[in-house]
Amino acid sequence: MATTKKKRNDSVIHMLVAMVVLFIPVILVTQVFTRDPEPPIKALDWQPVAARAAAEASYEVLAPTNLPEGWVATRARFTGIGKPLLGGDPAPGDTFQLGFLSPERRYFALDQRDVAPEPFVTAVTRQGRPDGESDVGGQPWVRYVSEDGRTRSLVVQGEDVATVVSGDLPYEALEAFATTLEPVA
Repeated sequence: MATTKKKRNDSVIHMLVAMVVLFIPVILVTQVFTRDPEPPIKALDWQPVAARAAAEASYEVLAPTNLPEGWVATRARFTGIGKPLLGGDPAPGDTFQLGFLSPERRYFALDQRDVAPEPFVTAVTRQGRPDGESDVGGQPWVRYVSEDGRTRSLVVQGEDVATVVSGDLPYEALEAFATTLEPVA
């Protein structure tokens, strides 16, 4: 009788050892592949792009000044009229684009174009609809919110340019960013 009990205990022990041997690699592989590392942020030197845009564009190019420490430019692009945009289509007008990450890793975008402001505003605001007004430095900006309610934008249209500040942020954050905008010399 003692031999039957010993064999039964041996099988349970062998089964537990086999489970441990199988689960340790599974747990290790899961740990390695489920980590979500922070992607590195590639900072851009946006000032040369802004200077080129100011020299070539038919409108007054705006850019942020005196941003607090920790802001990183991640997008800077100027496309002259007729030159290919990212999708390959020719730009309908002089198009200036800047993007910044705040220290809290929130993305702020600045987009300007001088021709066809309605389709431009529609595209940049993600088919946004008007949502009131904001006063930025004494100038009224129209608020837009995207159809899904995620992206908010501030839009001001002059005689020769449409300017859009946007992000997945509250209007107050966009207003604060817009107050930093000044003409590029």
